[in-house]
Amino acid sequence: MTLIYPNIVPENNLRLPDALTIKHGPSQLLSRFVLEGDKAARTMGIRLRLRYDFGELLYFNKERIVHGDWYRLANMFHPEYSNLIPENSYWISGENEHGDIVVTQAGRIYYWPDSTLEEEALSMFYADRDEGYRCTVTATDAKAIKGVVFYGGSVWVRPDFRGRQLSTLLPRLGRAYALSRWPVDWGISLVAPVLVEKKVATGYGYKHVSYSISYPNSPWGDIDFALVSLSAPEAYEDFAHMLTTRLSFSETVGSAGISSATLRDDKVTRISSEGVFQGSSNRS
Repeated sequence: MTLIYPNIVPENNLRLPDALTIKHGPSQLLSRFVLEGDKAARTMGIRLRLRYDFGELLYFNKERIVHGDWYRLANMFHPEYSNLIPENSYWISGENEHGDIVVTQAGRIYYWPDSTLEEEALSMFYADRDEGYRCTVTATDAKAIKGVVFYGGSVWVRPDFRGRQLSTLLPRLGRAYALSRWPVDWGISLVAPVLVEKKVATGYGYKHVSYSISYPNSPWGDIDFALVSLSAPEAYEDFAHMLTTRLSFSETVGSAGISSATLRDDKVTRISSEGVFQGSSNRS
């Protein structure tokens, strides 16, 4: 049985900034990053919402498979295979002005206080289903990854919205949300080696690559993944770097002299990208 780390669950389908309640991590840095990331998405005509209704993600995924621009959800994000509950998972939908979903990202929290990814890789990939599958782990980094582990994935961008660096922004926004809600030790993902070679995984914000985690004779054939990862402190440094180099700032924070150190104080309970800190959770 998968362990669940205790946490507070926001209401389903809130605007992403309204769903953010800082319980862990540097509050000013995380809140500012989500605010500015949400603003960046809105300048592209995209409204981001935080959701738990994975049945809707599955329905949408099946529609896009028919269109030929997405693959089947991985088991860990597939509600027919995985124990997806609001306490351990979420997904983000980005909608255009017509209400059409144009981007997605999903996250899953694993709580491994007494084990490591090396031991959990099989059950993670197959969502705790024991159907005789096998897994070979040679990635040395998997030995060190334990505790509260955030897995980010299911990043999809509609073809007409590609080329706008959304695949750089969305994984980081999901990571910032997870770090604010759970005391995350590690952020990880499994990616095809070609994505490492093309530096796509680097674009997602990961700092380390370790080879490999393989699933022979899987339902999709023989699969060989690269493990990409970063620690929580490395994620905070990445957010601070993004704020100073690639995201705009609101009137309350100027671009000069901003560093991760200056953004790691203050306690924030809930935020809104309308530019104020607030305790409400109104829908837009």
